[in-house]
This record gives sequence, structure tokens and C-alpha cells, in this order.
Amino acid sequence: MNGFRPGSDGEVEAEFDVVERGLIVSLAEQLIELLDLSSDSASPAADPALARLLPDAYPDDAEASAEFRRFTSADLTQRKIANARAVADSVRGGERASVVLDAHDVQAWLRTLADLRLTLAARLGIQRDGETGRTDDEAQPVQQLYLWCGYLQESLLEAITA
Repeated sequence: MNGFRPGSDGEVEAEFDVVERGLIVSLAEQLIELLDLSSDSASPAADPALARLLPDAYPDDAEASAEFRRFTSADLTQRKIANARAVADSVRGGERASVVLDAHDVQAWLRTLADLRLTLAARLGIQRDGETGRTDDEAQPVQQLYLWCGYLQESLLEAITA
């Protein structure tokens, strides 16, 4: 994978092999499952990844945060799920290795990659940029996915600003 590159007519392109496409679909589907779980509970505080994806609007005021969440959580969650589905759908199917994204697809990818990185960072115990988080043997595959999602995000940003 060489990352994203500018395409024709304002589109962005990338080549993914079968393994990379499978990883993208799997990560997007896992994100969708996680977000679906959030709709079953009133507060995402029980899962650090959900707390990162759906943070409290008023961290110092639990009542105000709960009220804000009551009016915004379902819509925000559904938008995140729709973005993740769009990402998975754009790489699914056949032997097609090339992915071409229009402006709408680019936004779905950027948002989903950010959500994936937040989720993976939570699983690794990363709180701030530059931190490594867990480095034990079990965490190594998650570390690699975290770095790969960051690479994809960076190459996509470079492609749209080129």
C-alpha cells in the first residue's frame, strides 16, 4: 500500500491488497459493533473507547452531560456508523484493488480513521499524541493497526491538500 494519492476530477485514489481490504472492513465492522453497543446504555463511560468516541460535553457536570447526550448521542452515533459503513463498502467486493473516493467518501474515511485511531488508542492506553501506550506482546498487533490507520489518515490528508 502506497497510501492515497490525488486522482482525476478532485477524487482521491488508493490501492489496497486483499489483506488490507479485509483489515479495513474488519476494523469498520468492529467500530460499528462498538457504536451499536453504545445505544444500549445511557453512558459510554463503562468502555474507555466509547468514552473517547462519545465524550462528555460537560466533563465537570454529569447532569448537563447526560442531558446533552440525550439530545445528541443517537444522531452522532448513527453518523459515525454511516461513515464506517461507507468505508467498509468502498473496499468490499471482488478483486478490485483500487479505491476511488469522491469528496463525500473522503469525509467518511477521515472521520472513520479518526474514530478507529481513538478506539485503538483507548485500547492501548494512549492518552496524548506521542505516547506509545501498551507495548506488551499482546498489544503489538493493535499498535501496528494504530500506526497503519495513522498512516492512512495522513496520506489521505496529503492527497486532498495536494
